[in-house]
Amino acid sequence: MKAYDFRGRAPIYQTVVYTLLVLVLIIVLIPFLYVVFASFATKQEILTRGFFLIPRVWTTNAYAYLMVNQNFLTSFKNSTIIAIAGTTISMTLTTLMAYGLSKTWLKGRKLLNFMVLFTMLFSGGIIPLYLLVRGLNLLDSYWSLFLTGAIAPFNLIVIRSSFQNFPTEIEESARIDGCSEFGLLWKIVLPLSKPVLATFTLFYTVDYWNSYFSSILYLTSAEKMPLQVFLRQMLIQPSENMGPAVEGLEFSPAVRMAAVVFTAIPLLVVYPFLQKYFNQGMLLGSVKG
Repeated sequence: MKAYDFRGRAPIYQTVVYTLLVLVLIIVLIPFLYVVFASFATKQEILTRGFFLIPRVWTTNAYAYLMVNQNFLTSFKNSTIIAIAGTTISMTLTTLMAYGLSKTWLKGRKLLNFMVLFTMLFSGGIIPLYLLVRGLNLLDSYWSLFLTGAIAPFNLIVIRSSFQNFPTEIEESARIDGCSEFGLLWKIVLPLSKPVLATFTLFYTVDYWNSYFSSILYLTSAEKMPLQVFLRQMLIQPSENMGPAVEGLEFSPAVRMAAVVFTAIPLLVVYPFLQKYFNQGMLLGSVKG
C-alpha cells in the first residue's frame, strides 16, 4: 500500500492551524480587553451601553477609588506577602528535598520517592488537613497557607529529575576540589538549573497569588484576607453594600473591572521575564525519572 505524502499539503495545514490559533486568541483576548477598557468607562456608559471596547468618555475614577480604599490596599498587601513568602518557603524546601532525593546513594530514597508519588495520587482530604492545622494552632495564620502547600509533589518530581540529569563529572570535580555538598548545590547546581527553577518559581507564585479556598478555610480575620477573597466579595455583593463614596469617588461596575485588572497585573508583569525558561525547564525535568 502506497504511503500518503503530506509534504505538498504542508502550507494548507499550517494555514488551518494558524487560523484556528488566531480565532482562539481573539476569543480569549476580547473579554480581557473589555474588562480593561470598561475599567476606564463611566458608570452610566457601562449600565446603558452594553458591550463595547472603546469607551466614549475616559475616566480613572475606578482606579482612584481602589487607591483610597483601605480594604483593597490591605488585601493587595496581604496577597503580596503571601506570594513572596510562600514562594520563597516552597522553593527552598522543594529544592532541598529534590536535591536529596536525586542522589542514588541516599538511604531510603526509594521509599521517600514512593511516599512523594503517593501523596500526588491520593489526598488525605480537606477535613483531616483542617483538623491537623487546627491541632497545630495554625488557624488564622499565614503559616497555615505556607505549610499546607509548601511542597507540591509534581513540582518536586520534575525538579528532582532535573537534578538527576546533572553531569556527575562536574559534581565529582567539585568534591575533589573540596567543595561541600551544600556548596555544590549553591554554587554549581542551582546556577546551572535556572530554567527549571524559574519555571516552578512562577508556578508557586501563581498558586499563592490566586490563593482563595485555602484562605477562606484557614483564615478568619478580615484584615488577613488576600486579594482574591476581596475580589469575590466585590463581584458578588450589590453596589449599595460596598459602602459610601470615598473622597467623592463612588463604587461602580468599573471598580469591579479595575480590581480584576489589578489582580492580573503582577502576574502579567512577571511572566514575560520567566516565559523563556518554560519549555526548557519542563523538558529538563522530563527526560529522566
